[in-house]
Order: sequence, then C-alpha cells, then structure tokens
Amino acid sequence: MGDFKPFSDSGSASISLSISETVNGSHHFTIKGYSLAKGMGAGRYITSDTFSVGGYDWAIYFYPDGKNQEDNSIYVSVFIALASEGTDIRALFKLTLIDQSGKGNDKVHSHFDRPLASGPYTLKYRGSMWGYKRFFKRTSLENSEYLKDDCLVMHCTVGVVRTRVEGTKKNVIILQHGMGEDFKGLLESEVGCDIVFKVGNESFKAHKLILAARSPVFRAQFFGLVGDTSRDEVVLEDIEPFIFKAMLLYIYTDKLPDIHEVMGSIPMCSQTVMLQHLLVAADLYNLDRLKMLCESILCEEINTNTVATSLALAEQHHCPQLKASCLKFVAHPANLGVVMQSEAFVHLKESCPSMLSELLEAFALVDDTLSKKRSSSNVYGQDVTDEMAEASINPSGRHFKRRM
Repeated sequence: MGDFKPFSDSGSASISLSISETVNGSHHFTIKGYSLAKGMGAGRYITSDTFSVGGYDWAIYFYPDGKNQEDNSIYVSVFIALASEGTDIRALFKLTLIDQSGKGNDKVHSHFDRPLASGPYTLKYRGSMWGYKRFFKRTSLENSEYLKDDCLVMHCTVGVVRTRVEGTKKNVIILQHGMGEDFKGLLESEVGCDIVFKVGNESFKAHKLILAARSPVFRAQFFGLVGDTSRDEVVLEDIEPFIFKAMLLYIYTDKLPDIHEVMGSIPMCSQTVMLQHLLVAADLYNLDRLKMLCESILCEEINTNTVATSLALAEQHHCPQLKASCLKFVAHPANLGVVMQSEAFVHLKESCPSMLSELLEAFALVDDTLSKKRSSSNVYGQDVTDEMAEASINPSGRHFKRRM
C-alpha cells in the first residue's frame, strides 16, 4: 500500500472572512429656551425627535435639573436611549456639546477613535441608555459659550456594531451608468429627436415617444384622437425656459435636476423657487411623481419667505400635504405676524380668499394646543423610567437592571 495522504494537494479549499464594523448615523439636536426648562425637577427631561441608525430608533434625553435627586440640580444630564425594540444591541456613541463662539472648543465624549477596554456598550432592551448623569456643571454651562441666545446645540453620533461573513463568492462589479443616464445622453445628443419646443427665446429638441410614455398630456397631444403625429414644433408661452428644461431632464432621467444643472454656475433663483414653478409644470403635464417630489421637498423648506407662495400653490394645484404643512407653520404665533406682512400673503388673500378661514381654524387649533401645554405641569415630559417601564420587563416578567 502507498503512503496515506489525509489531504490532497489537488483538492479545493474554501475560505471565509468575519467582518465586524459599525453602521454610523448622526443627529443634530437644538434646545431653544433653555432657561424656561430649568426647574422642572430632577429626573424630568427634554427629548429630541427619534432618529434611525443601523435599523434601530434612538433619541437624545436632556435633563436640565439632572437625572438624580441626590445631585440637587448641580449638574445637567445627557443620555442617548434605544427607542425601539431590540435585545443586546452593541453600539459606540459620541456626544458633542457645540461651542457656539466658533472657536471650536466643543465638549466631546466619545467611544470612537480610542481603544475600548471592554468593547462597545451593550443596550439590553428598549429604553436602555448611555450617557452622563454629571455631563456638565450647570453654573459653568450657563456662563459658558456653549449657551448662546438661550440655546444649546448638541450633536450625537451612534455606531451600531454589525458582524457579517464573507465567503469565496466572486462579486460582479456593476457599473453605475444606468438607464436614466442613457436617456439623458440621448436628449443631450439630439439623436433621433422629432419635436422642437419653442419656449421664450430658447428651443428644446426631444422625442415624442419618450414624452408620450411619461406624460398623458404629451401622449394625447401627439398620439391621441385629436393629436398630430406629423407635428414637429410646439410653441409654449406659459412656462419659463429653465423650468421646461428641468421638466425635460426629469422626464428623461426620472430624477430631480440640480439648480446648477438647469441654470449653470450662477442660478437666477433659489432651489425653492425652481421647485415651486416645477410643481406647477408637473401638474399641468400630469407628471404625478414629479409633483409629489416637489411637494415633499417644499414641505421641508417652509419658512416665512416662502410659505405664502407655497400655500397658494398647494391650494391651486391640489397638494394636501404641502397645504397642511404650510397652514401649521403660518398658524404658529411666532410666524403669523411676519408672514402676514409679506407681499406673497397679499397675493394669497387675493388669489385664494377661502384660505383665510382655513388659516383661522388652524390658528385656533394651534393656540388651543399651546394653551393646554402651558397649563400642564408636565410640559417637558415625564420621568423616563415611567415611559420605559413596560420595555424594562423581559418576557419572563423579571426586571433588568439599567446600565448608566
């Protein structure tokens, strides 16, 4: 018999690689009216909106009078809490109190960029927290440059630890170049164009079939019962050239164009104004997705300078989400006076007089809500232990001990 060989040189071998890394995300939290929050009592807090990182929801808790009774309001406390269901979530954290003088002397507590003696922090269940009971001495904070115009600004970063295994499979590299870029190239090259739009002093060439596929209005215009397939020129008078160009780019790429892509290096108007005009064009040509995209971004960019115009457009072009957001913004006592003095509000009264009654209703609702909050002894929230009590019990009914 020959020598026994337990392993063959010609055999195949497989390999795998375990990779632990963090999925990072950040949240910016501003507290306006810090002095009004003082005195609510130890254990009571102000909380940020929830934000998502690594598939979990998180929130920042700020205790103006500290978290513990025994500290006697000497310190402010800051914590980051797991706000969604989860078990044994391992994460890194970074809390930054921003120096508002611009000198860059931020107060930073971080797990990142330093050796971890015991590894990432583990949050056992919903409501578990990481942070500092004695984050900052309150007298020092109130005499520092971290507090400006009665505001504090904090920045929070969460890094959720994820572990994945990579095997020997070969990854195919997929080019980023997609259909949208191909169609955009077709539009810019003007190859196969069969229609010309005269808009102001500018001309735009396009393809009837592509326009018809994207817009019911263009489909009826070129291929409907009364359409003219032989038509090779259309004159448009009720739309600005740069808005028509933006609409064409969306039709061909299915993406909102950047204002610099439409106007060049020196835009003649703001992104918000372009979106307001583009919403009107989208409604005119039944481009429903473009209309909703414009509506969504305009909801996020509402301010005292733009809200009256956006509200008028929302009413005239049937945009319920934008209308509701604008009414809520205008009805707030802090905004109403400024908005009513604008020229856009005068135009709103003339073009949409029915909006005044809706605005009054919204104002009454906001005023009633604010009155109830002022009269409540629980303006800034309840003790976090009460809110998280149910989440602090595991399926066996036993309480976990919180880690602070």
